[in-house]
Amino acid sequence: MYKTSNLSSMFSPNSLQPRMLVNRFSCTLKNQSVRIGHCTKVPRNVNMEKLQHGYLFPEIERHELLHLKKYPNANLIDLGIGDTTEPLPTLVTSSMVDFVRGLSTAEGYKGYGPEQGEKALRKAIAHRVYKDLGIKPSEVFVSDGAQCDISRLQLLMGPNLKIAVQDPSFPKILMKQAYIDSSVIIGHAGKFVDRIGKYENIEYMTCGPQTDFFPDLHRTSRSQLIFFCSPNNPTGHAATRKQLQQLVDFAKVNGSIIIYDSAYSAYITDGSPKSIFEIPGAKEVAIEVSSFSKFAGFTGVRLGWTVVPEELLYSNGFPVLQDFNRIVCTCFNGASSISQAGGLACLSPEGLKAVKSLIDYYMENARILVNALTSLGLTVYGGKNAPYVWVRFPGLKSWDVFGEILENTHIITVPGSGFGPGGEGYIRISAFGQRESIIEASERLKYLLY
Repeated sequence: MYKTSNLSSMFSPNSLQPRMLVNRFSCTLKNQSVRIGHCTKVPRNVNMEKLQHGYLFPEIERHELLHLKKYPNANLIDLGIGDTTEPLPTLVTSSMVDFVRGLSTAEGYKGYGPEQGEKALRKAIAHRVYKDLGIKPSEVFVSDGAQCDISRLQLLMGPNLKIAVQDPSFPKILMKQAYIDSSVIIGHAGKFVDRIGKYENIEYMTCGPQTDFFPDLHRTSRSQLIFFCSPNNPTGHAATRKQLQQLVDFAKVNGSIIIYDSAYSAYITDGSPKSIFEIPGAKEVAIEVSSFSKFAGFTGVRLGWTVVPEELLYSNGFPVLQDFNRIVCTCFNGASSISQAGGLACLSPEGLKAVKSLIDYYMENARILVNALTSLGLTVYGGKNAPYVWVRFPGLKSWDVFGEILENTHIITVPGSGFGPGGEGYIRISAFGQRESIIEASERLKYLLY
């Protein structure tokens, strides 16, 4: 069993609890009367003032820098932020290189493309990603990534709507920031309640092991927008067909729209649905957002898509698709043609095989981590349908466990509490990494916990 006896001696109760980062950009700040430069007479957006500090990854970075100062020769292994590490398939990069070379020729030069995406890529997504699901190319909108589309959808829906999000889910900095912070900026969230650490108009749907990582919909209040990610980051849980049918039925009864994030769907191995549109009736209540980032290693290339079915209607019967098309054409000039050439190559038969090898590589990393941790008697979730391992440390604070692991193994993880109140007592470990680092990390964790 893992050690806990030295935690209290190593850390004072709040020694590793995150500090808020001080913002020094505004002319006047709360508890700070210093004036910095010229101030205009333009008032700040009141909703921007409601945003909470995005502390998680800056705080992790602060601990990393302090650790390296203390141990300058440490071989630090970063299993924290889930960024891809393996090279893109040559087939994919070659397609982008060929496209770029073509831009220097009269025959190959292209300027602005369609805001909704190149027709060939929209068709490939509709027919290969959503094979047999009846998704039309005209319902596919190609973008520069899922996070940007989440914000565009928030703009589309406008203010004064109540939203629901999973707890835990990916935190500030990336997707949960897109879910929650965009809602705050648009005006959905209401006031932040310090006592409970939540916004008053956001429904936080607890998704823990006691409910098989799915919200208790009988206790979930009605929300107009439901943000749902499957497989979930950080827990790695892929919602079952039965669970998703319950979610679709819930949305229908309540007149809600589901914003379904399927960014990790390519990692599903157990037959769970890879798209919300596998569920009968979903086209009438759901929008699906996805990405090439983790599917094909495009975290730096930037490419994603959103599917808005023709059947999805507002309360007055007007098609949501038409309004989203207007938002896209107003706020976006289209994804990079170079990135789209790479995306099209990913969806070719050869490209899909090459991308699958990348996914298999990361999932083997996950298997190695899961086996190492379960062999120590730890309760481990995830690692089967997503490249994240969700480890429980009952009775302990996430930041204290994070600190002990960093101090004794030189491994960076992510405290579960950073993913929401439901993540307290957990640590997330990413399987994105080179194989030798994953094996080394597994061995180090064994020394820590025994």
